[in-house]
Amino acid sequence: MKTIVVCSGGLDSVTLAHRIAAEATLVGLLSFDYGQRHKKEITFAARAAERLGVPHDVIDLSPVGRHLTGSALTDDVDVPDGHYAEETMKTTVVPNRNAIMLAVAFGLAAARGADAVAAAVHGGDHFIYPDCRPGFIDAFQAMQDRALEGYASVRLVTPYVTRSKADIVADGARLSVPFAQTWSCYKGGVRHCGRCGTCVERREAFHLAGIADPTDYEDPDFWQAATSAYAAREV
Repeated sequence: MKTIVVCSGGLDSVTLAHRIAAEATLVGLLSFDYGQRHKKEITFAARAAERLGVPHDVIDLSPVGRHLTGSALTDDVDVPDGHYAEETMKTTVVPNRNAIMLAVAFGLAAARGADAVAAAVHGGDHFIYPDCRPGFIDAFQAMQDRALEGYASVRLVTPYVTRSKADIVADGARLSVPFAQTWSCYKGGVRHCGRCGTCVERREAFHLAGIADPTDYEDPDFWQAATSAYAAREV
């Protein structure tokens, strides 16, 4: 099955790219510039494509992103610190981001004769992002079946949609993914901050998977306090 992977350059999507390369026919990686402050992640997607020997396309959605206002990822809004599942993380929502990106990816797949588009949405995303949930995935597939009816048949592949990020780390370790060559931090600094939701989730995932985390964090221990504080509020 010829598959295009939507790859941000983060741990999840790079692991997915390696998985698809091992299990199917990876025909390319697709990244999006939507004006995100952590745009450096695209560099890590390019490295993954080079490593896997496939083309890497970058679609410029920054003119669209400028209109999707109010997000800490695209506006002058502070990226919150703390556990990924906290209510404050809703400031990192970019409205309809996955729906927009996947629609473009499906168009590209249809034009190039690919059989599938793979995306690395996972169970941990369900707290904050409605366009990462199984219901959205099913609805999007149904919509694309109608949109491409009689022209192409493209499948949306989401093997991690009901799995945890720790499961993804375990899968990546099995596939010998170079985790240090991935970028998660939403703040987009020189090093992973260790404090934003994605950094906390990343550090926690390695811990839960029992796998050494090679990431260079500015604050490598913050995740423990953030996770404990969130757990205490949930009791």
